[in-house]
Amino acid sequence: MKIGFLVNPVAGMGGSVALKGTDGLVEEALKLGASPVACNRARLCMKELNLDPTTVIITCGGDMGEEVLDKQRYEVVYNHQGRSTCEDTKQACEIFLEESIDLLLFCGGDGTARDVFSVVGNKVPILGIPAGVKMHSAVFAITPRSAARIVELFCRGETELRDAEIMDTDEDAYRRNELRMKIFGYARTPYVPVLVQPGKSVIQSVSEEQAKEDIARFACEFMSRDELYIMGAGTTIYKIAEMMHLGKEKTLLGVDAVKNGRLVGKDLTERQLLQLIAKEDKVKIMVSPIGAQGFIFGRGNQQISAEVIERVGIDNIIVLATPQKLSETPFLVVDTGSEALDKRLCGYISVVCGYRMAQRKEVRRG
Repeated sequence: MKIGFLVNPVAGMGGSVALKGTDGLVEEALKLGASPVACNRARLCMKELNLDPTTVIITCGGDMGEEVLDKQRYEVVYNHQGRSTCEDTKQACEIFLEESIDLLLFCGGDGTARDVFSVVGNKVPILGIPAGVKMHSAVFAITPRSAARIVELFCRGETELRDAEIMDTDEDAYRRNELRMKIFGYARTPYVPVLVQPGKSVIQSVSEEQAKEDIARFACEFMSRDELYIMGAGTTIYKIAEMMHLGKEKTLLGVDAVKNGRLVGKDLTERQLLQLIAKEDKVKIMVSPIGAQGFIFGRGNQQISAEVIERVGIDNIIVLATPQKLSETPFLVVDTGSEALDKRLCGYISVVCGYRMAQRKEVRRG
């Protein structure tokens, strides 16, 4: 068995600094104080991965693969110069195909998934270790640990293969608070229920809009004027801002802060959130799960980092979602990057789902 393995070392760097992606913005992310995250995510997967001694990993040199490998048998077949680019990813994939790999495991986000798929197509199955900002594509495992389990099952012949969407998100539009997605293609991926995330679901209907209005009306009642509210992304929370007459100020896809009925921070980075929190006695976090996937932390809102959550306190998290979204989401998922925090977040939580209405929902770590 041969597994092709590569890491996009710059994937996910734009998350904590509110860039909503990293494609073409590595230098800006670094200037804003971003730190690499992909190698650590890949290392978590490889630490958990137990392979048969006959299985060989075909990989890239340095931070594109080799440096996160330890106990696995591997062979370096591609080396890059300087900071890696999408062309390095594509060239490595071409060599992997020449090596007749059985599975291509990559670590990155939606942009990396597109680059990999543009070369390998349906020639071999692919699986993603999540390390990007958005990850709307359905080829990603829930967490690095989940990716390790899937690879082990695949090598034992105990997984099915399915067609999974590779999503193409317009990042320029995304940064302008416009969510424009289209399907780039369908890749073959090992499928294990619960361990692989579905694609993002965008739900729109008259009943959905009414439910969002009901949630917003209730939120405007229970929000205290002396508290700071960190408000996450999505149309449900945006509806609250609209009802507070902040619709033109609140970002749809960013993280903002509200106090005393006015916006006190817009499209905030992790560092800016920590600075705001330090000045406040009472802080709450308001988030809404990604449709179908169920993530409340770790996808598209990395600004609300493990440190931010710890400072605010897990008892001060408010989750809001419409009944339809909850019915299509088996459970909520957290992937903060801190295993200890993820464990503490697990259990059942009340989700605001209407006017003076709540529903209990299970929270799991991937």
